[in-house]
Amino acid sequence: MSTSSTRLPEGRYGRSSDQRADRTLKVVGGVLAVLFTALIGWFGYYYVAQNEISAELIRFETGQDAVKVHLEVHKDAGVVGYCTVRSQSSDGAEVGRADFRFDGDATRIDQVVTLRTTSPGTSAELVGCHAE
Repeated sequence: MSTSSTRLPEGRYGRSSDQRADRTLKVVGGVLAVLFTALIGWFGYYYVAQNEISAELIRFETGQDAVKVHLEVHKDAGVVGYCTVRSQSSDGAEVGRADFRFDGDATRIDQVVTLRTTSPGTSAELVGCHAE
């Protein structure tokens, strides 16, 4: 006993609509992938190349009315900017926040700054740095 085939003869009726839809989806997917990659690249370039000042919180020491924060700042020569630091108490309330300015021609600044607090702070956090 033989089974009959329901497949159409090759080349007789042209491409099926499924093949055209698959090709369209591949083209659209490829274009979207290229656009997404370009967008991620642009954001990465903007974040790395355009950021003229950045810092890292090395360590901190807490006290009754102040927190000493050790910051390492990297910036372009001649750029003036500031970094914002905050401190929180054990219950999560913000007890201190201040901006510290960094200017001059040095590209690397290693400095300990004092953040005054309204009550004993248990943490220190570098909120961010901005060039002026």
